Amino acid sequence: MSQPADQAPVKKSEIFGWCCFDFANSAFTTIIITAVYFVYFQKVVMSGAAEASTWWGVALAVSQLGAIIVSPFIGALADVQASKKKFLMATAIVCSLATASLYFVGPGEPLLALVLVVLANFAFSLSETLCAGFLPEISTPQNAGRISGYGWSFGYFGGLLSLVLALLIIKSGEGRVPWTFVMTGVFFMLASLPTLLLVRERARPRTLAPGRTLFAEAWGANLRSLRELPSHRTLAAFLVSLMFSTAGLVAVVAFAGGYADGVLKMTPEEFIKLLVVLQLSGVAGAYGFGLLQDRAGPKFALSLSLILWIFVCVAGAYCSSKLQFYGIGALAGIAMGALQSAGRAVVSTLTPEGRGGEFFGFWGFFTKLAGVIGQPVFGVLATHFGFRTAILVNAGFFVVGLVILLPLSLTPSVAVARNET
Repeated sequence: MSQPADQAPVKKSEIFGWCCFDFANSAFTTIIITAVYFVYFQKVVMSGAAEASTWWGVALAVSQLGAIIVSPFIGALADVQASKKKFLMATAIVCSLATASLYFVGPGEPLLALVLVVLANFAFSLSETLCAGFLPEISTPQNAGRISGYGWSFGYFGGLLSLVLALLIIKSGEGRVPWTFVMTGVFFMLASLPTLLLVRERARPRTLAPGRTLFAEAWGANLRSLRELPSHRTLAAFLVSLMFSTAGLVAVVAFAGGYADGVLKMTPEEFIKLLVVLQLSGVAGAYGFGLLQDRAGPKFALSLSLILWIFVCVAGAYCSSKLQFYGIGALAGIAMGALQSAGRAVVSTLTPEGRGGEFFGFWGFFTKLAGVIGQPVFGVLATHFGFRTAILVNAGFFVVGLVILLPLSLTPSVAVARNET
């Protein structure tokens, strides 16, 4: 039986603590997934082997698939035991340790590297879901979007700071790149401490019905929700659109470093400077498109962001200079901030009252599924046809997302009414 949640007032320090986790985990995605480790894996661990891109994409997809399978069970266990905070701490520690352990991987050890990347990204994905589970407890329907936006902004600045630290390490001398992996693990753990110290576990433990196992409870609820989703037609179609769009986005994030190194011959320092530009433009995109969404409507803002992504992919495929790539990177940052912030806000407007946790579970499921699709497809294409072809084909994910989005009516009053019919 469910127990009432702790209704103590939410302090600003608690909201700050929750936002700090976005600040912390952005170091992992920025340094390991995007900026540094893929290039290191490709050039050092696999000694420039062509199949590095394929293995990298498969590893990221496997970790996301594992998170999709395990998340419902971990979420149910955390809810029943009121232990989201304990699981959040555990996943943060696992991700931090696996990330720092990449320091010990040397040339000719791709299996160890891939195992550590899978473990770190798996723990990272679980931690994202667990942290999001606190949002309904520290917000109201009136301020959930604003608090969520604070988290996105903290995340971009966390990524920016980690990039600056990585650049300082790399420029400090020869052979210092592996130390950026140690820095990232330590950064994640230290920056997440405010979350672990300030955020309260407001849920109360509950007991299962007699004869009902935790595993059955978790998967039973998940299957019931999936069967019901088609009756919420607008939301279901939007989630499919968002899945394809996010598949294209995460592929760009995962292989941007390889493209910059392999095609444009950018140095690690040059690429990190590019990502600084991307982080700053991401803040501008999230904020600017948020205002645009409020004034012109969510479909217009999302459509514009997808058109911008299509342009970024096509321009990237034909890019011929580092200066051009800096401009394309700035546009990609704007498009990234716009798509991420607007997509989550639309799901909020399409969610029936009182079912936020359940329907944001759908959001998490489809966005993780996007990683299972986009990253291995890009990796295989890059291996067999080159990065230029891969990024050009990657534009197709955004085209499909846009085609599905255009017929939808995302005006909240209309969309919710249709969802309930």
